[in-house]
Amino acid sequence: MPDAGAPAAALPRGPLPAFFEFSAPPAWHAIDFISDLHLCEAMPRTFEAWAAHLRDTPADAVFMLGDLFEIWVGDDMRTRAFESRCVEVLAEASKRRHLAFMAGNRDFLLGRAMRHESGLAGLPDPTVLDAWGQRVLLSHGDALCLADAPYQAFRQEVRSEPWQAAFQARPLSDRLGIATDLRRASETQRRFDGDASVDVDAAEAVRWMHAAGAAMMVHGHTHRPGSQALAPGFERHVLSDWDLDTGARAEVLRLSREGFARIPLASLARG
Repeated sequence: MPDAGAPAAALPRGPLPAFFEFSAPPAWHAIDFISDLHLCEAMPRTFEAWAAHLRDTPADAVFMLGDLFEIWVGDDMRTRAFESRCVEVLAEASKRRHLAFMAGNRDFLLGRAMRHESGLAGLPDPTVLDAWGQRVLLSHGDALCLADAPYQAFRQEVRSEPWQAAFQARPLSDRLGIATDLRRASETQRRFDGDASVDVDAAEAVRWMHAAGAAMMVHGHTHRPGSQALAPGFERHVLSDWDLDTGARAEVLRLSREGFARIPLASLARG
């Protein structure tokens, strides 16, 4: 994995975020983490692998840390054909295990109505998970890519209440058209998704972890799965993106009393 971030002196340090805390029930024995599935109608194998995992995983909970969907421009999307299938999968799985969702840069407009109908618990970004005596900091990861100044400015704009209110007031067809145009144009897509060459800033990630009292961090966004020491005593675990339609990438990160384990699911691509 490439060196993480830029030198601490090169980047400004803003205020620390608020750290939401989630304590795993003592009876739980395993938690699965996934992110960056980018679910859409054009990715049927990826969808089926996700649905099968939610149905069959032995874990007590599945935490989805952002970019579950390729695009989400408002909760009225849940009535469309593909998205309604996703609602059905989530609602059924939520009857058997705890499902939690943290917003990513693609689906930050997923709101209360969708979470309620799908049986999803919301996770603020960042969240500190307390499980089996371990404290783990969870984030989608995009807020830590500080070297990508254009993306951070765009992120701040679109996460504001006035921007979201104005955007959500548009008809669904308009919102989908805007999102499609953003993805098609290379410059606007880089602003929308961030520069793929920029990793999370290591110094800022460690500052978050230190403030949260967590020696471990789990995040997605960068599509660079692997584990790495960011500083002595501070380790991160980066989640895999999923693509079983044009590639063979799918992996779950599982936390249990024994620690973390990576579980490859690429064999599902063969059906």
